[in-house]
Amino acid sequence: MHELDGVTSGQQTKSLAVSTIAFTICFAVWTIFSIIGIKIKQNLGLTDTEFGLLVATPILTGSLSRIFLGIWTDQFGGRIVYFVLMLATSVSVYLLSMVSTYPMYLLAALGVGLAGGSFAVGISYVSRWYDAGHQGTALGIFGMGNVGAAVTNFGAPFLLIAYGWENVAKIYAVVLFVMAIIFWLTTQEDPFTKARKEKGEKVRPALMQLEPLKHLRVWRFAAYYFFVFGAYVALALWLPRYYMGVYDLEIATAGMLAACYALPGSIFRALGGWMSDKIGARRVMYVTFLGCLTILFFLSYPSTEYTIHGINGPINFSLEIGIVPFVILTVFLGFFMSLGKAAVYKHIPVYYPDHVGAVGGLVGMIGGLGGFILPICFGFMNDVIGVWTSCFMLLFVIVGISVIWMHISIVLSDRKQHPELKAAKSLPEMMHGLDENYP
Repeated sequence: MHELDGVTSGQQTKSLAVSTIAFTICFAVWTIFSIIGIKIKQNLGLTDTEFGLLVATPILTGSLSRIFLGIWTDQFGGRIVYFVLMLATSVSVYLLSMVSTYPMYLLAALGVGLAGGSFAVGISYVSRWYDAGHQGTALGIFGMGNVGAAVTNFGAPFLLIAYGWENVAKIYAVVLFVMAIIFWLTTQEDPFTKARKEKGEKVRPALMQLEPLKHLRVWRFAAYYFFVFGAYVALALWLPRYYMGVYDLEIATAGMLAACYALPGSIFRALGGWMSDKIGARRVMYVTFLGCLTILFFLSYPSTEYTIHGINGPINFSLEIGIVPFVILTVFLGFFMSLGKAAVYKHIPVYYPDHVGAVGGLVGMIGGLGGFILPICFGFMNDVIGVWTSCFMLLFVIVGISVIWMHISIVLSDRKQHPELKAAKSLPEMMHGLDENYP
């Protein structure tokens, strides 16, 4: 990748690699309740709504904290914020093993959720190491840390069976603590923060960092992320329960199949970042939304039995998605979502290079709230409607609204665009990026 002035490719690679590994571990911690929550549900006899709230609570903290962590990262630098965040979270995860009542589990889950805030810190820290033309690829690689959800869905069931869920929490806490130390010892201050400190520049006030949030464009990006990230997290948390309920699988098998969804939802984020650099994030978002809309249409269809009154008597047949096609469809769903996650964050350093932390934090917060709200909705819809596929019906509606909003905004933008802006093609997004009235 292209080197910034005074920054070597070795420094770029090391910062990106260590940050990505740290984010992977943080993400694994963040989704720990997708597995241990099932055991807690059995022990306490929770309803699906209560279970949905339990697995979603860490997502709430991780979401709400992102905007503040993003601002602090812009102010003080990503290295110190990342380090302190991992240390604090490791303590919360260890304490999780010491509680026994549902209200206390919810309280402990709030502390565990701090791990999710690491995304806003890492996005700002990593983006400062690369020029605008390569930030999409770099952030896509960093975003592959979402694979932590697959790590938890695949590995945590075996740890739970072998050692009990309490020891799963302790193991995760120790691993995160060690990663914090490794991160501090192997990384450096990002070049932007380092240069600012050397020049003695004052830190921008928090309110100034929040100034770009008045643009509707920022909130539209956040709405996209509500689905591509929020729904990704929600399904990573919900699918083990879904597999056990619909297909009567054991927890280890359910966890592995859920990992089949979570894995492509993570590893192809780098591809999404590269595609965004090459063809533009907007085109990638169209691919994402249209692909997800098609897949969710099939996943939404409930298992149904039909009776046709034929000439020679009733003709019975049924429609349902077997486990093999269901797994295949979720794999492709995860793939398209991974492209979209990278595309959304490609926009931010291009449009708001001086406010990556604040804008990225807001977008990440709204996306994370999707991971909090949706599992609760899934559980509630199960309890009230009584149809397992209702979760996919809800996601279908969300994607439909998102793609319509995006298309209308782009059409309106094209009509407003000034002729002189059409020549600004240094980056695919910049054709419209110079117009502050762009919706």
